[in-house]
Amino acid sequence: MEKIKFIKSFLIYLCKAKYIHGHGIHSPFAYDLISNRFEEKNPYYVYETIEGARKQLLKSKDSIYVSDFGTGSSRQRKVADIAKRSLKSKKYAQLIFRVAHQAKPVSIIELGTSLGITTAYLAAVNIQTPCYSFEGCPQTLAVAKSVLEACDIKHVNLVQGAIDEKLPALLNKLNQVGFVFFDANHTKEATLKYFYLCLEKISNESVFVFDDIHYSQGMEEAWSEIIKNERVRVSFDLYVLGIVYFNPELQKQHYICLF
Repeated sequence: MEKIKFIKSFLIYLCKAKYIHGHGIHSPFAYDLISNRFEEKNPYYVYETIEGARKQLLKSKDSIYVSDFGTGSSRQRKVADIAKRSLKSKKYAQLIFRVAHQAKPVSIIELGTSLGITTAYLAAVNIQTPCYSFEGCPQTLAVAKSVLEACDIKHVNLVQGAIDEKLPALLNKLNQVGFVFFDANHTKEATLKYFYLCLEKISNESVFVFDDIHYSQGMEEAWSEIIKNERVRVSFDLYVLGIVYFNPELQKQHYICLF
């Protein structure tokens, strides 16, 4: 049943998708973003090192106990299996890097560290930019820490614990948030809760990226509410990811793009 829902959701997305390589877009901002960031093929300096770390995870013989912070349960999983099934693909992880790199954020927040590959990409945007990554499972976070060390990334603040408790505490300390990647609890309720918490600290230049916006009906409902928010000006649906911008000078517009 879930597979049927996924296929139906993806077919609906394909039917609605209108923008390929920036064709048909009149907004200079959106055209530049799609043409020069979404579609950029040139390798950045960080790609080789981080993808090397991904390869090591995929070859790992280690196992860890993965804790579910919501239920309190724990089960043993192979690191290689987690890397294969849970990590953002090279294509999308590098897109997230390019979007963050273009935004030049004053701070970076990642909700859901996992094994640290996307964390490494985000942190590599600028070693001077404060970067915070939240993960509930301590053993998963330990693997992520080793990945960051292998990539010679030293400025990430890894936060272990429940996001519901830890995120408000961090936001209270920050004047504003620059870039937020939402990749933790993929439910409507949690996604909207974290969105509204972070929304209170945005600036005109802030960028939010949401993972798995079509993961379930609940996530699609959350995404629909987010893009309708009056403070969201421009949004991009790439099926796997959703990206939103807040600059009030931009005309309200939603783009469904093939990527």
